[in-house]
Amino acid sequence: MSADVSGRGELPPAFLAPGSSSFLDFLAHQAPELLPAARPVPAVRDASAVPHGTTIIAAEYADGVLLAGDRRITAGGMIAHHGAEKVFPADEFSVVGISGTVGPAVEMVRLFQLELEHYEKVEGVPLSLAGKANRLSAMIRDNLGLAMQGLAVIPLFAGWDTAVGRGRLYSYDMAGGRTEEHGFAATGSGSLFARGALKKLYRPGLSEDEVVTAVLQALWDAADEDSATGGPDPARRLHPVVTVVTADGYRRLADAEVAEKSHAVAAQRAERPDGPHAGTR
Repeated sequence: MSADVSGRGELPPAFLAPGSSSFLDFLAHQAPELLPAARPVPAVRDASAVPHGTTIIAAEYADGVLLAGDRRITAGGMIAHHGAEKVFPADEFSVVGISGTVGPAVEMVRLFQLELEHYEKVEGVPLSLAGKANRLSAMIRDNLGLAMQGLAVIPLFAGWDTAVGRGRLYSYDMAGGRTEEHGFAATGSGSLFARGALKKLYRPGLSEDEVVTAVLQALWDAADEDSATGGPDPARRLHPVVTVVTADGYRRLADAEVAEKSHAVAAQRAERPDGPHAGTR
């Protein structure tokens, strides 16, 4: 990338030249060595020892979409972090949750946030939700070299589609394959148990309170069966991160609100093994 040597603090010419509205395309042209995919990576002997994060759940509900995640990160058979953040706002109307190798995943999220912000500043309008999902797919595909060594990044992406006026959610495979999900989705080592729980608890048109209860139930069931998924931790005052995206934009539920709902789930599970229902009609 050319540098400004005029002493006047002006941007280098590359920043002012017309071109793609993609920041990643700009970086690939001007400084490709800065992209994660361009860095040389030594052979990985034990990918399981690298910090990994699970479990992430997304669900549609009456007012939009919800995306939530547990707080545990593991390194092999050890707990590396008890209170990690694995759910992030991508922009005002979308959210992304990460599972897989934590380091590359967090870096991918930061680049994704920058990509969406750059596009909006250049074009003057936000990228469509489907366009955002496609950009994330390309970024995952660029990580394929690391994924083949066991350092995969597999996110869930959800947001409010302003064009159609509803929430939508997307899942991915480690090669960047994208699938639009309907109802709910989960990823990570506890996803099998989370999906099994949601098959019993979920129904279309749940209220926000009902869908939060259902997802907390699913995360609880995942933590009950999967050692890499962290359950509620009252001693550390740690509970899942729960976010929603509606027509009003992204919102993270307050920790105190999630804690209250977690305590309610715990109290009712003491009375019945399957815990509280999300609601009945």
